[in-house]
Amino acid sequence: MNTKIYKRVHTLAESLMSAVQKKDQTLFDNHYSELKTVCEEHENSDKDHPVQWETLADFTEDRALAITIYDKALIKAKAIKSRDFQSSIGFSIATLKLDLGDKTSAIEYLSQAQISSKRIPDYDLKDEINDLLDKLTNS
Repeated sequence: MNTKIYKRVHTLAESLMSAVQKKDQTLFDNHYSELKTVCEEHENSDKDHPVQWETLADFTEDRALAITIYDKALIKAKAIKSRDFQSSIGFSIATLKLDLGDKTSAIEYLSQAQISSKRIPDYDLKDEINDLLDKLTNS
């Protein structure tokens, strides 16, 4: 990923977290809009990357819209063959699907995330994926 864009996305994520902590909706909306613009400006270019879309989805309050954005990020993660992003994005989508009462889709996303996570170094994420998948398939 382009370092300049990564730093911009990271800075915006920090600013969004700060706005949440301050309960400043206007500031949040402004930073969210700026992050969305960054994503859209680089979409389908050589600067497009799943991290910017995953970050945008992380801060999207509408769950259905967040899933749509995560799906876009997942497609981009698969395109660059990033197992780390495929695992984290798949887990995020699965938890949202579960929140929306769609257990079947949650299991499908978790199953794919589990496959992707087999060769990643993030053992905490692997455990979260495996634990939730076990819980859903054994209940």
